[in-house]
Amino acid sequence: MSSFRFLLSRRWAGFTVFVLILAYGTWWLGQWQFDRLEDRKASNQIVRTNEQAAPAPVSEVLAEGAKVSEKDEWRRVTATGTYAVDDTIIWRYRTPDEAKGIDIVVPLVLADGTAVLVDRGWLQTESQDEFDDLPAPPTGEVTITGWVRADGTGDSTDVAQVDGYHATRALSSTQVAKVVDEPLLTGWLHLDTESPEPATQLRQADLPELDNGPHFFYGLQWWFFGILAIAGFFYLMYDERRTQSRDETAPDDDEPADDEKTDERARKKAAKLAQKQAVKAAYQAAYEKERSGKG
Repeated sequence: MSSFRFLLSRRWAGFTVFVLILAYGTWWLGQWQFDRLEDRKASNQIVRTNEQAAPAPVSEVLAEGAKVSEKDEWRRVTATGTYAVDDTIIWRYRTPDEAKGIDIVVPLVLADGTAVLVDRGWLQTESQDEFDDLPAPPTGEVTITGWVRADGTGDSTDVAQVDGYHATRALSSTQVAKVVDEPLLTGWLHLDTESPEPATQLRQADLPELDNGPHFFYGLQWWFFGILAIAGFFYLMYDERRTQSRDETAPDDDEPADDEKTDERARKKAAKLAQKQAVKAAYQAAYEKERSGKG
């Protein structure tokens, strides 16, 4: 009976290490997806709580130079001030429902001289480089409510000049503060309501979807791949052992197999038949020669 000694070979040792690494990797990726699921559940709970809470004054939630707290994301706040239209920021390449357009962001200057960036909404445009007749915000003192958002990060937050406007591809109050005159509170607001209302309404941002996403099924998928790798390893190990066992019980090469014995008998029979036919032909030839001599 064969043993599993073949597992000590270099080939099988390397294969075993590979399967162990693969199994660990799929386990880690699956656990990472489940951790993301828990993070998403916690984030969704924060958003649900903030959506149901009464609006708070913006000064109680946002401050200059203070990073927006995770627990304040999507919290509703109120603010009163006047829009600094000359410092309008164009947020480019905004594509809700795959339609091309921009978001119009305007600083709202508060009574203490600080300002907060307000994303007033989305406007469909044909070009990302030319902006004509942008809808104006209400003039004079305005009271708004809005949803708190944290600053974007990365190179896409850089602010450039496009068609006479400040323009960016991701909104960051830290970057915008470098090109406007007003000191900005850190973070920004998605507009919810304005009073008085503007002459032209912009499309407001949608609240985030509060589902759990695909993380649960992704986690199960990674763990399934790990189980499949381990099961495949044991099957190949079983197949290798079975092959060795069959080789050990196979007939010796020096002993002809049943098919070989049958072929050998057929060859011998054919040889005897050929020999008989040759002898018969020789007698027949001698007989014909003797008759022709007598004649």
